[in-house]
Amino acid sequence: MDQTDTLFNGRYLRIRRRGHWEYAERTNASAAVIIVAVTPEDRLLLVEQFRIPVNARSIEMPAGLVGDIADGESVEAAALRELEEETGWRAGRIDYLMAGPSSSGMSNERVAFVRALDLVRVGPGGGDETEDIRVHEIPRADAAAWLSARMREGYSIDPKLYAGLWFLDRNPDGSPARRTP
Repeated sequence: MDQTDTLFNGRYLRIRRRGHWEYAERTNASAAVIIVAVTPEDRLLLVEQFRIPVNARSIEMPAGLVGDIADGESVEAAALRELEEETGWRAGRIDYLMAGPSSSGMSNERVAFVRALDLVRVGPGGGDETEDIRVHEIPRADAAAWLSARMREGYSIDPKLYAGLWFLDRNPDGSPARRTP
């Protein structure tokens, strides 16, 4: 195996080279989590925020880093924390679905998908003091058309969101999602 060299160490990222391949490593978290959530009124929870790397407002499912607040944090605990912080909704249950690379050719970051169930509104959402998040509650039946309209308006739409739409009703193996305890 080729030697791995560090090209840059930042506060949150490390840039590495192994052979001819350069890639990024996250240094402040163990993974990321994407939360697939629908309100009791069958409204899909999405968030909008300006993303500096793409210089655009981005529409995404609620998400966040695992372990950036506390070492050893579980995916499920991070999902509960991030869902409430970003959207103002609390989940009674989190079902872990799967994890995999977010961009296997560019980063070693892994992203997990979870399904949030038994939601209760507990606050306004909008993120913490460092974030400016707008919450969208879109009727599930209108989600595809709503997202298409946002694309035409110039929003950046996270493609992982479409995997999340699959997970609304299905498990990773294609079986129907279990919605009741």
